[in-house]
This record gives sequence, structure tokens and C-alpha cells, in this order.
Amino acid sequence: MSTIFHLDLDAFFVSVERILDPSLEDKPVVVGGDPHGRGVVAACSYEARSYGLHSGMPIRAAFKLCPHGVYLHGHHKEYVRYSHSVKNILEKYAPVVEQASIDECYMDFTGCEKIYGSLFSFASFLQNEIAVKTGLPCSIGIGSNKTLAKIGSDCMKPKGITYIIPGMAKEFLEPMPVETIPGVGKVMLRDLNSKGIYRIGDITRLPSDYFAAAYGKFGTALWHKAHGEGTEYLTVERGQKSISKETTFNEDVTSKDYLKTILFELAGRVCQTLRDYNYQAATINIKLRYSDFQTLTRAKTIKPTDDDKVVFETAWDILQKAHTRRIAVRLIGVGVSKLNSFAEQEVLFEDEAAKRKKLFRAINQLRGKYSYKIISMGM
Repeated sequence: MSTIFHLDLDAFFVSVERILDPSLEDKPVVVGGDPHGRGVVAACSYEARSYGLHSGMPIRAAFKLCPHGVYLHGHHKEYVRYSHSVKNILEKYAPVVEQASIDECYMDFTGCEKIYGSLFSFASFLQNEIAVKTGLPCSIGIGSNKTLAKIGSDCMKPKGITYIIPGMAKEFLEPMPVETIPGVGKVMLRDLNSKGIYRIGDITRLPSDYFAAAYGKFGTALWHKAHGEGTEYLTVERGQKSISKETTFNEDVTSKDYLKTILFELAGRVCQTLRDYNYQAATINIKLRYSDFQTLTRAKTIKPTDDDKVVFETAWDILQKAHTRRIAVRLIGVGVSKLNSFAEQEVLFEDEAAKRKKLFRAINQLRGKYSYKIISMGM
């Protein structure tokens, strides 16, 4: 039987902010930006959660519930740096590590008892190692598959360790609320509750055909998860699939010229990231959200590129064709996908494209050293 660990960094963004500024300790901290703006909460401390705050809620609503909180824009580069540090520690000990997101990893420790002894005790060692070397708190779940391990890491937060004994998964899960199962969101929860299903045990007492008929493949998967079943296999290499940037306006926007200006900056930031990772993208997409919250996305596939001008012009063309309603815009975004690593070849005579690549490389270096806005380019 497999032994899978799921490690979740507790209130990760907030934890990093507290390392950068220790005066934030024990205060209700909210990462997400201007509390009077129109963004959402990216993360909040456990002190802030006691006021009813949670990730994903409108930041204005968070401010009404917790006006005395500390509201921060956040330091994304620091989050990435700390995430890499944690993964480097885990890779010293785990035969296989899958990074599921910036703040969570799965590890396969199957058969490692002969090396580390009690894996419950070893999980405590890992927690201490990460705390000492990075200052970050974490929770760990241990189970026979990824689903159980993930549920376990959520059980004893913060700084908890939960070991689900093999063969006891069904009994462990039975009294838990159905929203404990990964993938059960607010809409699914309401629908399950309307059917009298509140606990995971309520699912296991019904046949799988019932859930297949009601929810299709997701229903079947839900039934299996409720029985403690899940995949044991980790994905070691997960190549980046997309890069995107978006902005929510403080006030709804009607000016197409202003939309064009913001789209240009977003496209530039996306291409900056492409070049940082030595990628080119073949699909350009835009996201547009109106003031009534109707949201649309459109995409177009082109020849692979990392050129600001090409990405912007493609995105602007898509946006002009998609933006047909005479209503103000709340949010716009630009994204790229179908990413491929780009290997630059030496050429004897430089053409215009080669010169632009040298220019962009120099711009990337300057922006990386100082800030993105150190250099502005024309449309």
C-alpha cells in the first residue's frame, strides 16, 4: 500500500509577509490589495478568519467585517522564492515530489519506513526542518492516496499532522461534512444539501449509480472519494501550461482607449514572464468582465512568439471583436498558452526579429534588476 504525504503551507502568503515584517505577528493580516478597491482576498491570517474572512471574497466585504485589519498588496517574488526553498528541502528526503501549487506539495514515501522509521515522527521532523530553515509553518496529511493525504492536511491546521491509518479511511471520513472532499464547491454543496446529503457518510450509504445519474463523471468520482479512494501516482514534471495577467478596475471603464492602454501593459507583463522562463506561446487569449459580472473569454492561435507587439496586437484584435456590449468593463486580462521552450540559434546576419530579441533581453535584465516600470515601450 502506498504512503502519500500532502504538505500545505499554513496561510502561506501571510506567513511570508510576517517573515518580512515581524510586527505583523498576531495581527489580522489580509493579502489582496487596497481594501477600498475592487479586488479579492488572496490570503488572510487565522486572526482575520475569526472575523469571517476567507480567500476569494471581495476585499471591500472583508474590510467591512474587519476594518482594523492590515491590508497588503503582497510580494509575489518572495512567495515564489520561499516556495522553491520548501520544495528544495522536500526533495532532499522524498523519492518523488509533486508540487501541486505554490503552497502545497505531494510526496511519495512508500517503503521509506526502513529509512526514516515512523513516518508520523518523520512528518514532525519535516515540519521542524522547514520551520528552522525558512520560518514557515505547515500542516501535513498522511494517507494511502492523494485524496486522503490532502483531506488529512486540512484536519489539524495550523501546524498539524494527521495520519489516516490504512484500512480506516471510510470510518475516518464518515462523520465529516461533504465539503471536506476536494472539488466540492458552494454550488455542489447546496445541491447535495438539497438532497439531504450533509456528511460524507450520507454519500457512502447511497449507490454510485445515484451520483453518476445526478452529476455524471464528477458524481462517480465523488462517490469513490467518499469511500477513501484516490490516485496513488504523483506527477513529477508538470510543465507550465499558461501565463496570464489581469486587472480589476477601481471604477468601471467605458473608454476603449483606456482599455487599450491597460491591455498593452498586461501583454507586456505576460511577455516579460515568457522571456524570463525562455518560453514562446502559440495561443493568445483575453478575458473581459462587464460591470454586471458577465464574463467572456476568447482565444486565437498564432505562430509561437514572445514579442510584446505581436501578443498585444493579437489580444487587442480579439478584444475589439468580443467587446460588443455597450456596458462598462470591470476587468480585463491577457493570457498565453501552448507554451514551448525556445532555443535561440546564432545567426551570421541579424535580421529585425533578432535585433528585437536582443532588445527584449536587455529590457528583461533591467526590469529584473529594478522594476517593470523602469522602461516603457510604445504601442
